Amino acid sequence: MTSTAKPPLRIALIGQPNCGKSTLFNHLVGYKANTSNLPGTTVEYLRSEAWVAGRRLEMIDLPGTYSLVPCDEAEVQTRNFLISEPIDAVLNVVDASLLSRSLELTLQMLELNVPVVLCLNMMDEARRKGIHIDVDALSARLGIPVVPTVAVRGTGVHEAVSQTIRIATSDHAPAPIPYSADIEAAIAFVASQIETDNDRLFAIKLLEGDVFFRDRIHRSLPGLDQTIAAAQDGIKQARGRPADQVFSAERHAQAMDVFESAATVGAPIQTFRDHVDRVLMHRTFGLVALAAILYGLFFFVFKIGSAIEAPIYGLFDQLVTWLGSALPSDGLAFAAFRGLLQGIGGGLGIVLPFLVPFLFGLAILEDVGYLPRAGYLADGLMHRIGLHGKSVIPFILGYGCSVPAVMATRILENKRDRFITAMLAIMVPCVARTTVIYGLVGYFIGPHLAFLLYVINLFVIALSGKVLTKLMPGVTPGLILEIPSYKVPSLRVIGAKMWMRVREFLRHAMPILVIGSIVMSLLEHFDVSRFLNAIVLPITWPLGLPMVLGVPLIFGIFRKELTLVMLFAALGTMEVATILSSGQMFVFALFTLFYIPCIATIAVLRREFGTMRTASVIVATTGIALVVGLIARGIWALV
Repeated sequence: MTSTAKPPLRIALIGQPNCGKSTLFNHLVGYKANTSNLPGTTVEYLRSEAWVAGRRLEMIDLPGTYSLVPCDEAEVQTRNFLISEPIDAVLNVVDASLLSRSLELTLQMLELNVPVVLCLNMMDEARRKGIHIDVDALSARLGIPVVPTVAVRGTGVHEAVSQTIRIATSDHAPAPIPYSADIEAAIAFVASQIETDNDRLFAIKLLEGDVFFRDRIHRSLPGLDQTIAAAQDGIKQARGRPADQVFSAERHAQAMDVFESAATVGAPIQTFRDHVDRVLMHRTFGLVALAAILYGLFFFVFKIGSAIEAPIYGLFDQLVTWLGSALPSDGLAFAAFRGLLQGIGGGLGIVLPFLVPFLFGLAILEDVGYLPRAGYLADGLMHRIGLHGKSVIPFILGYGCSVPAVMATRILENKRDRFITAMLAIMVPCVARTTVIYGLVGYFIGPHLAFLLYVINLFVIALSGKVLTKLMPGVTPGLILEIPSYKVPSLRVIGAKMWMRVREFLRHAMPILVIGSIVMSLLEHFDVSRFLNAIVLPITWPLGLPMVLGVPLIFGIFRKELTLVMLFAALGTMEVATILSSGQMFVFALFTLFYIPCIATIAVLRREFGTMRTASVIVATTGIALVVGLIARGIWALV
């Protein structure tokens, strides 16, 4: 008996950065995309299946792009997917409050020769700005279905997808809006010389000088270059500027014409949020507010984490004590079970108590829309150290995890800026290293010295960036960063976001913590750990650290949380202050902030930049960590 199940409809979600595309995706497929009220967070496309209106769908969330004329690698990925992969329909998500600008991408979607639905997202924000959109008039003007939505609330999301299913199954491709007569003549002339699935689109992109399309068509029609050059020269002579600029100007004029035919703009509604921005975006008061917000987040996490850590880990300490009375303390079984209990206790009693409130606070700042404002305030710093202002975005993501921070460097236009930004972003304390700061320095020395680690970290990153940009000089263009509206965070979305990250920790990090703890205990049982500690002695000895801390640093390369869990295991007690001085704890945590990134980060660095540059990052960050640690040890001795 043969299966009659229909294959899933492939629907591509396309839109400009921060239009709410990933939020809509998550409403349909469950929380799988890392959505933030922050431009440029989707740097790889996501696929997932969903059932809507009785149809199985394969939803594809593509990186945000402003145009099919890409300016960075993330936009290249989106363009290549749309051209190379079979799709049944496009759901074009736009920010309704920025409709005139967003329509330029929509007009390019009409050239794809696939069904398109326009999703007018953030309609509430459009109304707040005084923009009133006639949905029916816009639909008639574009010749495609138009559906208003507010994705953060789920309003209109299923209707937008249902319309996409309807038009995908009808196989009705929209007619593109024509350019001026002379431009259409040039398009027709080039299109008549080629034979592809979409002659018109290829002709337009060839006239714009798109290398990707030229390379694709050059294999089959190597003599086409003269025809394209002649058509481009004709446009330049008639219009007085290159063909690519003419196409861009034409699309801009078309978008404005469509917008004016379907929308009216009235007086914006002044709200409390506008008054708040006058303070938070101020060049002086904004920096004070940024410091206060980060300090408040720090103390929020510290107070909650420190209140939870002691009783949970104390329980596991009692279990280890009980185990010692039940099994011979010098036996292999005791060593293995002790490592098991210490690993589980480390994850549940040390990492999670600080990880969960940190993720909650970070999610609030993301979803409210504060992080882009923090990025705007930090733009001046980026330029002072010689980097593009867009480097702010990978830095912000680095506080969550170094892996997406490295991947987010794709939004930068040149390789020099990408590499320098990636190297600096991996020195930002991710959530794993944050647990070391809170669980060691914050808990045993005090919250103010723990906060000082963040200050030192920013200073070292800025100084390293200044040195790197001097060694690798280049032009640093200005930052154009879209500042989104403030949004009331959804507790459901925040909870889902936290659970996704906690689940990732439980699934990937927790087994490593437990296995690493067992291995550590067995190494001590068989007296092998002293050989590993000896390997790291060139680092631990000059830093004034006990030799037994070498193994925790080795394990920290696998997961940074392991440095803290293994530290307790190596010392044989959670009462670290009875063995290590305050200065030793501070130096150990400071070295952990900067030295070799974790294996997952190394893997993505190698994929993005190659083996040699990844090796240089490993050597450089470890060298920086050692220098900073030695300076800290010297200052602590003087104080």
